[in-house]
Amino acid sequence: MTASQGAALHTPHTFVFSLCALLRAGRVFGVWHSYSEETHPENLRKWRVKSALGALGQWQIEVGEPALAGAGSLGPELITESNANPIFVRKDTKMSFQWRIRNLPYPKDVYSVCVDQKERCVVVRTTNKKYYKKFSIPDLERYQLPLDESSLSFAHANSTLIISYQKPKEVLVAESELQKELKKVKTAHSSDGDCKTQ
Repeated sequence: MTASQGAALHTPHTFVFSLCALLRAGRVFGVWHSYSEETHPENLRKWRVKSALGALGQWQIEVGEPALAGAGSLGPELITESNANPIFVRKDTKMSFQWRIRNLPYPKDVYSVCVDQKERCVVVRTTNKKYYKKFSIPDLERYQLPLDESSLSFAHANSTLIISYQKPKEVLVAESELQKELKKVKTAHSSDGDCKTQ
């Protein structure tokens, strides 16, 4: 997917920032970022990697929600999970990483959210043993920063568990630098959006 093809998927007031880098060591083919012009939090971040044989893999969504499948399309979209199953989505804010787990109807005191230092991940579990999830924070992995239990908090409302992890200052500084670079980039609808390569 080129930046110009992806630009049609986004609203007019969205910065679309695509890193078209082929990092052979990690087999990363492309990274797709979408930012809101007004609020600046990231709306979507997805990665695409090459397989061992060089074929392009599926886009792996790190932040945001996957696009809904079009009606009449044939493929794996036709078999979907029940919409009553818990849905795990990452939606970051300016000051924190945030995950939302929808369709969890239990009261707040049933949930336990903690950091597993040994496996470098966040663990969510219920005392009634109805839900269990472990997930890492890729941004902290990239910067090789430790997980801090005091930065973790959670809330529950409308059958949604909201887990927040306050961003470390190193991540905030890096995002600030990225925002400065994004201001130099034209919006998706002001140019063709093609990725320039060497």
